[in-house]
Amino acid sequence: MKATIGIIGGGAAGLAFASFIDTSKFDVTIYEKNKTVGRKFLVAGDGGFNLTHAEHIDQFITRYTPHSFLENALTHFSNKDTQKWLNELGIPTFTGSSNRIYPEKGIKPIQVLNAIIDQLKSKGVKFKFNKTWTGWNGNAATFKPNESVQMDHLIFCLGGGSWKITGSDGTWSTTFKKANIKTIPFAPANCAYKVAWSSKFLDDFSGQPLKNIAVSYGKKTQKGELVITDFGIEGNAVYALSSEIQPALNLGEIVPLKIDFKPMFTETEVFNRLENSTFKNSTETLKKGLKLSKVQIGLLKNTLTKNQYTSNKTLAHWIKQFKLEITAPASLNEAISSTGGVALNAIDSNYQLLQKKSNYCIGEMLDWNAPTGGYLLQACFSMGALLANHLNTSSES
Repeated sequence: MKATIGIIGGGAAGLAFASFIDTSKFDVTIYEKNKTVGRKFLVAGDGGFNLTHAEHIDQFITRYTPHSFLENALTHFSNKDTQKWLNELGIPTFTGSSNRIYPEKGIKPIQVLNAIIDQLKSKGVKFKFNKTWTGWNGNAATFKPNESVQMDHLIFCLGGGSWKITGSDGTWSTTFKKANIKTIPFAPANCAYKVAWSSKFLDDFSGQPLKNIAVSYGKKTQKGELVITDFGIEGNAVYALSSEIQPALNLGEIVPLKIDFKPMFTETEVFNRLENSTFKNSTETLKKGLKLSKVQIGLLKNTLTKNQYTSNKTLAHWIKQFKLEITAPASLNEAISSTGGVALNAIDSNYQLLQKKSNYCIGEMLDWNAPTGGYLLQACFSMGALLANHLNTSSES
């Protein structure tokens, strides 16, 4: 007789686990509180379905906080393994100019999700919808309104605290706390940050991008893009600094960022271009000589005095180290992802809860963080694959 596995939550981590678990050894059922699985998976594809990233795995691992936590999972099931897996499901991928990996053009997120679901159904994985998990009755899982299901193994994939509309609302953490499982309060990550823009600046530049820049805080620098918003700034160049920014904001500090408008030039090179310019004024030099965008020039004009703006030495310094203060993160519900959840010292190396044997937690419900760019999904896929391998192997002994 097969051992039974209940997967609580039908997000990326749970689907990946179900894809790699050996259903000749296990009877597998996914319990999902929504009417369908993969709602956050689909939302992640709204801006282009970034499945993973193509950089070398050694560098890939360093993108996570803490990176040591995910090293085994990412080594076991890497970004290349994700591409191979998807290709076997009939979803070929391509690498974009930013090294992000997407489904081939014309393939929509729902097609990727359906390909995974079809594979699971062909393996005999069962789906039960409208099943909201409420806790434990002894070793059994309980669901609304009054249902108790006994399983040999429970795999929790309940998500983090962001994007509540997808069902990832973090309310499960209260139940975990009552069971004396250590949890960390949820906080926004990969989110917008508040900046006190002037109304005049917003009238001119709200919604405008800052492209090909580098943003620094402390010892960390991230190249990428930002977008000016009514709230402040958002974009991959600041998302990647979230693990450094959030602790300071939590202490009530104002966080000073530095933005390099021209990371391909040194400050001396910028100064020389300004000094040797044949254009009639500073603005013309910035626009035509240095190819700064209107929003970059607007930031400089909005910040510097007239004397500073017309001083080539001062201007060169600010182009390379534009100073910007952020005072708060966006709300948790507006964040792309969250930190917090089950504490990492509450699980063993196989994601098993120390307080509850044969109960495992994977995915965003654990307290780790990653930037956007395919890293979040890849970690969920990797954890699911590693746990499936562990159970497949354990069943043989």
